[in-house]
Amino acid sequence: MQTADTAQAVSSGFSGYQKWVLGLLTFLQFTIILDFLILSPLGALLMPGLKISPAQFGLVVSAYAFSAGASGIAASGFADRFDRKRLLLVFYTGFIAGTLMCGVAHTYEFLLLARIVTGLFAGVVGSTVFAITTDLFAFQVRGRVMGILQTAFAASNVVGVPLALALSNRWGWNAPFFLIVSVGVLVGVAAMRYLRPVDAHLRLHPDRNPVHHVLHTVSTRRYVQGFAATALLATGGFLLMPYMSAFLVHNLGIEFGQLPLVYMVTGACSIVAGPLIGRAADAVGKFVVFFFGCVLTITMVVIYTHLGVTPIGLVILVNSVLFVGVFSRMISAQALISAIPAPADRGAYMSISSSLQQVSGGLAAIVGGLIVSESASGALEHFDIVGYVLVGTTLITLVMMYFISRRIEGARS
Repeated sequence: MQTADTAQAVSSGFSGYQKWVLGLLTFLQFTIILDFLILSPLGALLMPGLKISPAQFGLVVSAYAFSAGASGIAASGFADRFDRKRLLLVFYTGFIAGTLMCGVAHTYEFLLLARIVTGLFAGVVGSTVFAITTDLFAFQVRGRVMGILQTAFAASNVVGVPLALALSNRWGWNAPFFLIVSVGVLVGVAAMRYLRPVDAHLRLHPDRNPVHHVLHTVSTRRYVQGFAATALLATGGFLLMPYMSAFLVHNLGIEFGQLPLVYMVTGACSIVAGPLIGRAADAVGKFVVFFFGCVLTITMVVIYTHLGVTPIGLVILVNSVLFVGVFSRMISAQALISAIPAPADRGAYMSISSSLQQVSGGLAAIVGGLIVSESASGALEHFDIVGYVLVGTTLITLVMMYFISRRIEGARS
């Protein structure tokens, strides 16, 4: 069923309210992603500040991902039984509270607890955002929607991380969390006051038992295909990303002080490319753009993982083109996969899908760590093998998304 806003969006672009909602959700995503990303670059200050080992720091980082994965599974049975606005506000409030706990943490144990709490709430927030966008925006424009939402990731690298690092250098590693809380409170108040209820799905299956709802979601064949594709998509990024900064410094010869420039330029390119990729997905076909993204990703991953000492200009160029390929896959895949669940199952589907992304991403990082080793000089060895594994997962995902695309097109024709 199309609302008046949806019909207008299909015929003449986004309505004023849809533009406002999309901007609000993008800012909200920015706070979630920045909270996730910021801990890793804070390690150099945090470990001596709390007197913890690298292994303990690694547990603090991974605790967030695994708690987010667990909460998504736990919430999936209830995700379609409430107004999505109310669900978003409750869990976003919990996310802000967890982030505030990180800001006031002064012991390892309290910080670990704070990251678990933050992850528990953040995992459901992310899935609810995608459920809301799928409810409010027609399939024909979801490429543009996902392209704009993905700019939150790039903005976190371009604006959020450098600003957070500057604050931490001035006031200590806790300071960035207070920044996230401040922005989050403003976003939360705006959502509470101006976001309309998102409850059309409640009229479809209002009394479904939560256990039955989960069992139905995980046993529906087309949903399982979507879950498998989502899991493989997540593994691709996490195979490389945890080790990219070390590879840039120790293998490509980039100075540590030049890393912010590399990430900022790459992020800026992604901010520009994201909406363009989304428009292309709506104009020429979401699977066509996904195919292009896969080809570009495979090409650039093979080039990137075989580079030696390289001038910084060429490194930035290769990095930027690689991320255009990655974003082309992510944006078009999210737009395609959003059409898989029925309206009554979107919350549960998105919750489980978000959990799978977190867990598969964590497992991919572990697999990458088992493959990569460090030489006496600090250079990463066998990084090219990680690239070949990513190429393999990309090819498998391409085949899976082809059949998903055909199923969606058949259902819509």
